[in-house]
Amino acid sequence: MSSIVSEPSTSSSSRPPIRFTRQEWSGAFGDLGTDLPLLVGMVLASGLQPASVLTVFGLMQIATALFYRMPMPVQPLKAMAAIVIAQKLPASILFGGGLAIGISMLLLSVTGLLGAIHRVIPKPVIRGIQLGLGLQLAGIALKDYVPSDGVPGFALAAVAFFVGLLLLSRKHIPAAVVLVAMGGVYAFVFRLSPSALTSAVGLQAPSWHIPAIADVWTGFLLLALPQIPLSIANSVLATRQLVDDLFPKRRVSIRQIGLTYSLMNLLSPFLAGIPVCHGSGGMMGHFTFGGRTGGSVVIYGGLFVVLGLLFSQGFQTVIQVFPLPLMGVLLLFEAMALVALARDLAPQPAHFLLAVLVGLIASSLPYGYLAGLLVGLIAYHLMQRRWSRLGLPLEHDDQV
Repeated sequence: MSSIVSEPSTSSSSRPPIRFTRQEWSGAFGDLGTDLPLLVGMVLASGLQPASVLTVFGLMQIATALFYRMPMPVQPLKAMAAIVIAQKLPASILFGGGLAIGISMLLLSVTGLLGAIHRVIPKPVIRGIQLGLGLQLAGIALKDYVPSDGVPGFALAAVAFFVGLLLLSRKHIPAAVVLVAMGGVYAFVFRLSPSALTSAVGLQAPSWHIPAIADVWTGFLLLALPQIPLSIANSVLATRQLVDDLFPKRRVSIRQIGLTYSLMNLLSPFLAGIPVCHGSGGMMGHFTFGGRTGGSVVIYGGLFVVLGLLFSQGFQTVIQVFPLPLMGVLLLFEAMALVALARDLAPQPAHFLLAVLVGLIASSLPYGYLAGLLVGLIAYHLMQRRWSRLGLPLEHDDQV
């Protein structure tokens, strides 16, 4: 996995070019396994209009890529999505929750609270958050996606995994494009006919929505409050760390990430779009399969815009084109790359064990990311005090 995570950007320009190479096309599919099931689940649970959800989601991707000029994608807010899907909350509450978290993140950013949180969270804890996300994604891939089609699905996943391993080190062959093509062939052979796909085509425009004050307040209590700890940990802190890891010559601030996160959610509810965020998993997914300049995110967003405008009438039919077992393979590569980030703590055993502890808590417990942050922060400072009392040299304290 070293070849996946060790290629930093070489551009020091504040406005590097966006490219659309074969590798960028490959990277465009790196986050599909995370996003598509959440989008589908929310559309079905809340009765959302697919044209608005898909089109707005795609436009947010494109805008983010053009602003950051790196593979900084947009993802559905996971905690919100899980609650909405489980409780089948109405669309109005979801839109209100999106606006509520946009306002909350704006306040955290402009008051400097995000920066203050960033300064007190040490790198081993952030590595633990990334590790926890990787373990969580791997669990979804291996327990939910890969077994979903029985024996044929297992066979497809096995072949796709080894094909992916062979192609990741060959930059002239876009690995994810090959895997997606395999998924398309599998779907047409076992699950779809060309006529079913053709019948799904039809122009559909997005709609508008004005959130009510009552929905914003209810959305804040039911959706935004559970989401905020995860967003601070993964969408902001872990993403900022990953930018430093993958693009060390680029400078992206905590405040900047918080403000773009906020702006997306201040706009999206009025366009009947779902609440969204940035995320270290999404960035790693694009980077793993070749995304470097933001071109992969523009391509990815463009695909959703086309899907929303032209195929939303047959949305439930269209999503079957991509089988879950192969989606699980894409997700597994993303998870492996996130887990591998913790290897830079190996020379510091105490820090490495702390990252493992935080990762296990984050991936296993309810509100695990908040619990992991708190436990990791307390454990880190207790270790520091212990070393000081014993007169031992402190291990290198590497802040995020």
